[in-house]
Amino acid sequence: MQSLKKYLLSFVLLFFAIGCAQQEMEQEETTTEPATNFTKAVAVVHPTDNGDVTGTVTFEQEDDSVRVQGEFEGLEEGKHGFHIHQYGDCRAADGTSAGGHYNPADNSHAGPDAESRHVGDMGNLEADADGNATINYVDNTITLNGSESIMGRGIIIHAGEDDLESQPTGAAGARMGCGVIGVANAGSN
Repeated sequence: MQSLKKYLLSFVLLFFAIGCAQQEMEQEETTTEPATNFTKAVAVVHPTDNGDVTGTVTFEQEDDSVRVQGEFEGLEEGKHGFHIHQYGDCRAADGTSAGGHYNPADNSHAGPDAESRHVGDMGNLEADADGNATINYVDNTITLNGSESIMGRGIIIHAGEDDLESQPTGAAGARMGCGVIGVANAGSN
């Protein structure tokens, strides 16, 4: 009887050890990020109920940086805040479903050239008298891959100028346009 108890105890301990090992493997699988190698992303901006802004912005990997290029129309003449927001969700008529600025490191709001800033702080677009704006610069904070990737996030164009100081948004006003950053067809312009 004593040997049967030892046998059963050993059997229970073996199953317990196997269960723990399997749980540890499953936990590792869920916490390990899948490897990605995105080289180009695109967002098509559509107007919110507050504006008439349309346009396209592309993000293209260049070594350790990302080139940001965009063309927009339907803006009032002057400067307009231009940000990556937390969610790729443009369902709310006023664009608020995109959440706040994308800020995984919990930094203060600043301009695109600041050493410490939100990942989503891209400064301002400047629209001409016809309401058109373009942007073309290299960003050293944005990434298309890894834990702080911008893929699937939102693009918001604001009614007013981002003052690059006011916390947490730059006081840029209403959301005039919204788009979602997705994987671009690398063969398309």
